[in-house]
Amino acid sequence: MKSRVVFAAAIFFFLETAFSFTAEKPPKPPHGYLNTTILKLAYVAHMIKLVDTEPETPPTIMEFRDIVYKEIDGQALKLDIYKQKDLQQAAPLLVFIHGGGWKSGKKEDYRLYTLDFAEKGFVTASISYRLSGIAKYPAAIEDVKCAVRWLRAHADEYGFDSDRIALIGGSAGGHLSLLAGYADEQAFAAPCDAEVSSRVQAVVDLYGPVDLTTEWARTHNLTTSFFGMSYEDAPERYRQASPLHWLTSDDPPTLIFQGTIDELVPVSQSDTLHAALDRVGVFNEYHRLKGWPHTMDLSKKVNDYCQYYMERFFRRVFETSKMMQK
Repeated sequence: MKSRVVFAAAIFFFLETAFSFTAEKPPKPPHGYLNTTILKLAYVAHMIKLVDTEPETPPTIMEFRDIVYKEIDGQALKLDIYKQKDLQQAAPLLVFIHGGGWKSGKKEDYRLYTLDFAEKGFVTASISYRLSGIAKYPAAIEDVKCAVRWLRAHADEYGFDSDRIALIGGSAGGHLSLLAGYADEQAFAAPCDAEVSSRVQAVVDLYGPVDLTTEWARTHNLTTSFFGMSYEDAPERYRQASPLHWLTSDDPPTLIFQGTIDELVPVSQSDTLHAALDRVGVFNEYHRLKGWPHTMDLSKKVNDYCQYYMERFFRRVFETSKMMQK
């Protein structure tokens, strides 16, 4: 069934592109910078408009804050949910996973995205997970999969379609989104309700690492802190934590955003993911933004660009999924 959905999505995307079903002209990639030095100068000179990372909740949006989805080792893991007050039918669910090198960040970091997409008619959620200073791998990915299971089990309560769920994350959140989206159903299942599926129907990766066995990844301090041990001591764990390791032809459609002057996560990571998805036949869309760094979507024009293509991707994938259910 999942393979049929992926195949149908690919056909739907091809036809819509080939025959221009929409009259709206897609935006072009925003102009970037020659290098990070010039970008920093532009920032200091106030030439880069940034997004508001702490927007007010619009009066049309209902929010459910700090819902505990899991308690472990004395820590309560929480999530937030946003939806339109007058939502008439079950909508797709978009689950946002924050970044921060697996060691920092909070669920409120993606407040802009959750509110913007709730206004567009989706139900949105942002989740917390155990950071590496509290618990090492595989704690974070176990939490993400538990959050998906909890959300799916409460779909009717919050008015979303349990068969149309996407994971979206940036940096470490992108890695966790991909890993949760690609890993086997039985992997990283404990300790939560394994009777509820953690499968998702779409993944969006904003500049997340995909192969933790590369020279760059296995020697980076954030990676070694994530595992709590070196690659030499646990090579199989580094491989197991790499989304690329789990990739198969029946994985969910994937949308990728990556800047070419990213100094934290090399552009080669996203290049590799795109090539691997093509190789196994998983539909994917890759936006390789020239002259943009890590966390590039803090720029208003980059964020607008990303949101446009994210919304288009979601509506196409979820519409195809809905048609296949009939």
